Amino acid sequence: MREVPATIDAVQQMLAGQAYVCGRALATVVFLALKLGRPLFLEGEAGVGKTEVAKALAAGLGRRLIRLQCYEGLDAPSAVAEWNFAAQMIAIRTAEAAGGADRDALRAELFTEDYLIARPLLQAMRPQPGGAPVLLIDEIDRTDEPFEAFLLEALSDFQVTIPELGTIRAPEPPIVILTSNRTREVHDALKRRCLYHWVQYPDFAREIEIVRARAPEAAEALSREVVAFVQRLRTEDLFKKPGVAETIDWAKCLVALDVVTLSPEVIADTLGAILKYQDDIQRLEGSEARRILAEARAALAPA
Repeated sequence: MREVPATIDAVQQMLAGQAYVCGRALATVVFLALKLGRPLFLEGEAGVGKTEVAKALAAGLGRRLIRLQCYEGLDAPSAVAEWNFAAQMIAIRTAEAAGGADRDALRAELFTEDYLIARPLLQAMRPQPGGAPVLLIDEIDRTDEPFEAFLLEALSDFQVTIPELGTIRAPEPPIVILTSNRTREVHDALKRRCLYHWVQYPDFAREIEIVRARAPEAAEALSREVVAFVQRLRTEDLFKKPGVAETIDWAKCLVALDVVTLSPEVIADTLGAILKYQDDIQRLEGSEARRILAEARAALAPA
């Protein structure tokens, strides 16, 4: 376990040490979340690096990362804990076969930690060898309002309640990061319990830094062309604009193909690395890709 960074600059340096390049605004809100012990709510388009903040933070602090991946229909037992019904049934059958089982004693025994399957929220409330873990509640916008309401107790008091066992409170609050792609609005009651930051697409200079950190094998000239093309592509009317994750993937794909410089043919062959919808890919075939590449190169040309 490492010490929590004492300054905003130290937060930036720690994240950079994990190949996560961020601006001062994001570093500031991360610093405040650590300093004040408040959950951090990160919102933004898919692929801009929200989830990676939690991963980099856990690695930088030497803490365990516990991830709750949200989905439609997620309920409290799936997030907190579930009873191992198969093991309980075996215990019941074994006791019945032995004969003379004390029903009250058996019932008390069945609802103990031995038969409990801890899910992410309960795991995060328990002591960890390296210190309080980083709890990532990923894509909270995929859940529904009842689950949001359930989370209020966990985020306000850092505790969860299991009816058979009672309330379990974290001895040391976990570092909580929630992410949302804003496919729907998350309720204000949940946001009020968090510090908030909108993660934007990076500008050209920062995205170049990110590609250098995450795809260092890409040549400088190719990296600049890739970033310029993607940045120009984001201004187009696409169903899904490419995120930073797609920029990195594309750079790695081009390196794997031994590409030295972009061409319309190379772009056509590798569009699946940056665009994930067929309508968007079809739109960029032919002259459109050529036009965007020309505009990207024009932006790179010295004034």
